[in-house]
Amino acid sequence: MNYQESLSWIHDQMKFGIKPGIGRMKWMLERLGSPQNKIKGIHIAGTNGKGSTLSYMRQAMNANDYSVGTFTSPYIEIFNERISLNGKPVSDDTIAELATIVRPVTEEMTEKTDLGAATEFEVITTMMFVYFGEIHPVDFVIVEAGLGATHDSTNVFSPVMTILTSIGLDHTEILGDTLVDIAKDKAGVIKQDIPLVYNVADDLSRSHVQKVLAEKNAKSVELYKDIFIYHQGNEFGFKYGNYDFENIQLKMIGMHQRENAALAMAALVELQERGEVSLNLNKMVDAIEETEWTGRIETLQDSPLIIADGAHNNEAVDALVSTMKDYYGDRKITILFSAVKGKPIGPMVEKLNDIADEFFVTEFEFFKSLPLEDIYDAVSHPAKRTVKDYENFIRDFDGDLLLITGSLYFISDVKQRFSK
Repeated sequence: MNYQESLSWIHDQMKFGIKPGIGRMKWMLERLGSPQNKIKGIHIAGTNGKGSTLSYMRQAMNANDYSVGTFTSPYIEIFNERISLNGKPVSDDTIAELATIVRPVTEEMTEKTDLGAATEFEVITTMMFVYFGEIHPVDFVIVEAGLGATHDSTNVFSPVMTILTSIGLDHTEILGDTLVDIAKDKAGVIKQDIPLVYNVADDLSRSHVQKVLAEKNAKSVELYKDIFIYHQGNEFGFKYGNYDFENIQLKMIGMHQRENAALAMAALVELQERGEVSLNLNKMVDAIEETEWTGRIETLQDSPLIIADGAHNNEAVDALVSTMKDYYGDRKITILFSAVKGKPIGPMVEKLNDIADEFFVTEFEFFKSLPLEDIYDAVSHPAKRTVKDYENFIRDFDGDLLLITGSLYFISDVKQRFSK
């Protein structure tokens, strides 16, 4: 298959939906020589903050001359971002090569077993393991879990470090209706004797995580208990064990980004303590300060100011609203919002009302996109309006500050159009 044929085949697997479980992954990977067992991996799970934490770690490792593969979702501008090497998406030819390797195995599984067809996410995850395990080995692979952890397609390798960035109410139709239900699933990232660096605010969820840590004899490294953050205006300090850094100033704004950076730094110094890496700590901090992650309070244009943020659940919206108040509280904010089906948009838009002077809603081309009318009906803002052609709306915006938010898939669509 060439690149376009590969993309068509991969995306065609979307029709099989989301099917939690790792049986199909194990079957396919075994037929491919178990490439997942040949990587030195770091596994990151969590409701929010996975991508940013991964990016902090990748940048810091690259600054210390380690080659790093990453696996992330969803992509923002091009599909190839999903599998990246040292921050750069793999080539079209690589995607075609990987799809050509994996496709016959998926078809064999469908024909010879009762496991069912592979999903799109399972196909891409398998391609990633083949690439970093067989075709292009690297020093480390940082793997972002897709949905949950226990039954997620990525949960098929033995990592040297695990991270749990947060627990929030998202994908409740699959993971469960309560924070504890979700914590039980995400605690599947914890492995025997492997440290977990984590940030869990809910008391009952934290208790469950700590119970699993004890059962697995896994070291507990908890934010605000073992890891400390000292806020100093636009800068902050970080302390973990004997490691103490001051005057850290991130490019990515918001208190939540300081927490993500702290998780990344703690994981890195813990890896150093375990002899897995040898870090120049000044290079580590410098790299983390310079880290950016697309679609997270990202400035698309300075004049007029246009910001994009993929706040796709309640907890992410809370972080966005808090950050906008802290950094742009004196600005007149126009919101452009769109979402996908299955999200709690009622509470999300109510939170956004607090910072919106004007509230526009739209829909975008995506099979799970929520209809414009449904979004409009959920918004109670007195200055709410609909936008059908959001590309021209963004291009013609001449207000003070435009905040584009609601779904990472929406941000992806906007960024692809905006870049053109």
